[in-house]
Amino acid sequence: MGIHNGAVEGVTAAHLNALRQTAQDFTTPVVRCTATELATRTGQVVLVLRVNPGERVHETTRGDVYLRVGDESRRLGYAQRRELEYDRGSAPFDGTGVDADVIDLDSDQVAAYQHSISSATPEGMLAARDLLTRDGRLTVAGWLLFAQRPQSLFPSAVVRVLHYADTDRGTGAAMTLYDGGDVRCEGSIPGQVAEAARVIDEWVPKVQALAPSGRFEPRPIIPRDVWLEGLVNAVLHRSYSMAGDHIRVEIFPNRLEIENPGRFPGLADPAKPLSISRYARNPRIVRVCSDLGIARELGEGIKRIFGTMRTLGLSDPIYSQTSASVRLVLSSADALPEDVRSSLSKGARQVLDVLRLEARPLSTGQVAELTGVTRPTASRHLQSLREHGLVTWDGKGPKDPRASWSLP
Repeated sequence: MGIHNGAVEGVTAAHLNALRQTAQDFTTPVVRCTATELATRTGQVVLVLRVNPGERVHETTRGDVYLRVGDESRRLGYAQRRELEYDRGSAPFDGTGVDADVIDLDSDQVAAYQHSISSATPEGMLAARDLLTRDGRLTVAGWLLFAQRPQSLFPSAVVRVLHYADTDRGTGAAMTLYDGGDVRCEGSIPGQVAEAARVIDEWVPKVQALAPSGRFEPRPIIPRDVWLEGLVNAVLHRSYSMAGDHIRVEIFPNRLEIENPGRFPGLADPAKPLSISRYARNPRIVRVCSDLGIARELGEGIKRIFGTMRTLGLSDPIYSQTSASVRLVLSSADALPEDVRSSLSKGARQVLDVLRLEARPLSTGQVAELTGVTRPTASRHLQSLREHGLVTWDGKGPKDPRASWSLP
């Protein structure tokens, strides 16, 4: 404080003490901060308040809670405030009770999971996974996981898959949504994932591409492992406390977009997704889905998405978030700049695809075998890629039998 429009105006002595006490006087619980006075050459004083990141939600003495989004502070409503409190370490929403009993659950799903973890009774199974509250009530997680139709209590707990004919959604009469290209996948969480995966598998565009077998075969524009990981992450980590919004998977001719209610935790930066630490908004749901083989509970999902896309030479995934949701964009665009890609021959691009698919060093002979060309032809393509800085050669000399080619 004491700087306005880039010019030092200073803080008067009469205001210094009041500003130092701002946190104590106007926030609950009190925001912890340190104050430092900096004196300028002209004798003016600038006050610096340093506030460390915290895990609690603070409100003003008037009861207002604000969230910093971009370059503005937004006042939160009750539902948004509650969501922020869940994110900041309060009891997760999936552990709160619902107005339903164990008898209301789908007996077949309960019995199957009960058997898989060797539990004697349904109540024992639910208690073993913290799906009952302390007073014996069914939790949100238990209902979402094992109810035949949990949407009776949580109408927004669905996955909506949309299929577009063009790269732009369009609006009104110009909307490009296919006839029949809007499906809502309901049921329990495991059922939603299975049904949404089936629909996406059917609708995702496919191209002819070089497969590990060395032949050209149909391949989805986005690898199945990638979009399935994105789908599972959205279902497991969405905010179920936010009524009125659902998960959307939008399929375009050149990309997939997955959006789910709920922001990244705390101070996570969506521009640096690989730095986001492991976090489970719904730990009970994640635990059960891990038992069912739907999730791994290792916090490696984002890294696996990036790794697979990069192996195939596709553009990096793009994460972004609004004040209430997270969006993942998976593009089929090649990671190579267009000028570089256009300068490569078809054969050189095939060799590059082989190295990406194998994800290991290969000799010239191995590259020739996998691409179905002669050794001199493979060598010529490899040299072309090397000149563009796309591959590296590791060997002691031109006749080194152990020499190999690999991606940088």
